[in-house]
Amino acid sequence: MKRSETVADAAITLLAERGMRGLTHRAVDEAAGLPPGSTSNLARTRAALLELTLSRLSELEMRALAPAYEIDPSRPEDMPARIAEALHVQLMDRRRTLARYELALEATRRPELREIYDRAGRRFRDPSVALLAAAGSRDPARHARQLVAFGEGLMFDAIAGAGAMPTRDELAEAVRDLLAGMLRPPQAPAGPGS
Repeated sequence: MKRSETVADAAITLLAERGMRGLTHRAVDEAAGLPPGSTSNLARTRAALLELTLSRLSELEMRALAPAYEIDPSRPEDMPARIAEALHVQLMDRRRTLARYELALEATRRPELREIYDRAGRRFRDPSVALLAAAGSRDPARHARQLVAFGEGLMFDAIAGAGAMPTRDELAEAVRDLLAGMLRPPQAPAGPGS
């Protein structure tokens, strides 16, 4: 593992365990088992450390969610189970998801981090648009935003909210219901006298 990955992984853990205030260069050195000053040599400023951490987090999440984007669009019936599996993977890695929430909030205060966060978000949204378009969505950009918001809401409710941890089957059923509305055939306009 590269030193940058070691540092970023330790930072992700610290964000999940201690929040943004607990993320310092010294704390990362200690958590990663590195000599003092190692993190500062790699990421001189707090902004650089946050950027390194967000980049690593995006890479890990993209790897974890890859199966959801490998769906054959000619088989939309496979989509709920694959998307549910991706959500389940995110929910099971509570550390990574909590760190992302910390970084999301910090990005609202730091324009340089916001840019990276938005770019990372497009890596997830753009494939969703393509997937939904191929599956027959009449408005794939809008539906992709809704699908991502739906998944984010489920994860937030289960990890930081008051909701229970859903099972894979519950996730698949919820995704199936959502996609049913997005992928249904257009309704014929009612004729005269209907």
